[in-house]
Amino acid sequence: MLSVRNVKKSFNHAEVLRGVDITVREGDVVAILGPSGSGKTTLLRTVNFLEKADSGEMVIDGRTIQLAKATRAEILAIRKKTAFVFQNYNLFNNKTALENVTEGLIVGRKVPAREATERARAALDKVGLRDRYDYYPSKLSGGQQQRVGIARAIAVEPEVILFDEPTSALDPELVGEVLGIMRNLAREGTTMVVVTHEMSFARNVASRAVFMDGGVIVEESPPEEFFNHPREERTRRFIQRILPPADFSI
Repeated sequence: MLSVRNVKKSFNHAEVLRGVDITVREGDVVAILGPSGSGKTTLLRTVNFLEKADSGEMVIDGRTIQLAKATRAEILAIRKKTAFVFQNYNLFNNKTALENVTEGLIVGRKVPAREATERARAALDKVGLRDRYDYYPSKLSGGQQQRVGIARAIAVEPEVILFDEPTSALDPELVGEVLGIMRNLAREGTTMVVVTHEMSFARNVASRAVFMDGGVIVEESPPEEFFNHPREERTRRFIQRILPPADFSI
């Protein structure tokens, strides 16, 4: 479905991505793990052109695009196939939950208003916000705001949804409601790439775990193998630091 090859990105001469390759197949749930500063979010943002890579290429649906030289038309084409869920929600404070979802459909994708409203309502229903259509973000909890963000992604019917640490801004008691929505999407076969610190999600929901450190992919494998039999010493140290001793067997 989508792959990126040899992606490189620097900020102020500091190399953040040092030649990253990753492939996402239809129905995959790819969890990208790693310490802060490892390049996880930057990688995700280059896929959706929220950051422009210095070099590398993307192959999507058989079409190859040079990331550093992508045209506006190519970028728009990629964004029509993807949706991005931000860690800080990125909602319009002066628009209701329903309007936050319809905005991208009507303005960005030229969907007729009536169809956009129907799709937005269906998406909000899917994330459990049937009774919150007319609520402004200030009247919603953090978990509800993030569910609006997920509904916004669902409504555009993308080929892949990119999640950038979707629970990191939430109070602990609200994390479960957002992860529950993501689990349901995974069960339905939604293709997702998720930058996350939620090890339970990576272990129990993801089809593949990718560990990054220092701007490169250190290890990539199915979750059972990743958590129980990591090949690399750096991965082993990361798991031992993140998980309680009873939760790993390495």
